[in-house]
Amino acid sequence: MHGWGGSTNSFFGIAKALSKKYRCILVDFAGFGKSNEPFYSYKLRDYTKDLDALLEELDIKRCFFVAHSFGGRVAIDYLTGGFRHIVDGLVLVDSAGLKPKRGIKYYYKVAKYKIMKRLHCDTSNLGSVDYISLSPTMKGTFINIVNENLDNRVHNIHVPTLIIWGDKDRDTPISMARKLNKKIRGSCLIVFKGRGHFAYLEESYKFGKIVDSFVGGID
Repeated sequence: MHGWGGSTNSFFGIAKALSKKYRCILVDFAGFGKSNEPFYSYKLRDYTKDLDALLEELDIKRCFFVAHSFGGRVAIDYLTGGFRHIVDGLVLVDSAGLKPKRGIKYYYKVAKYKIMKRLHCDTSNLGSVDYISLSPTMKGTFINIVNENLDNRVHNIHVPTLIIWGDKDRDTPISMARKLNKKIRGSCLIVFKGRGHFAYLEESYKFGKIVDSFVGGID
């Protein structure tokens, strides 16, 4: 499952390698890749329901989730939100979902944005690169997603879990990986030294081998 702004292309190469042994299903979440934008601003649960509907439509009885960044949010919500018990294992890669630590710079930007909105100033150029380029519907979706944190739910993940992270990740820092590792009982953390938020692409061969070994060890 791809991250925000990604698509099936994000995992195509790795899925191609793993498909020699496993059936791999790649998902374009609503508003990304070849999937249309939703008709309204989605919340996390909407994406999770879409995923569940897809798995049911494909008659998937057992599966593993491999999820990067935003995709990790969806995977965590699925596993802790009362959905069907069909997931045998989870691989979280530089996953989002936990509340980030905020510095003074962040709160300054928030205050500036609110003041400009009150003064009816143009705020179209404010915000992250991910946010500025979005349509109004997807901007609403983005706000909904980043403001939903799953810190109090990740301890309810009770399937074998592998956490893979780049120690140079600036979007979801390594501290989040350690927190997930601590909260998810029995989970294993593997750190790719010198790699960033897309560690799985920077170390695609190694990543594929690790996922293969993890799935094979459970299957």
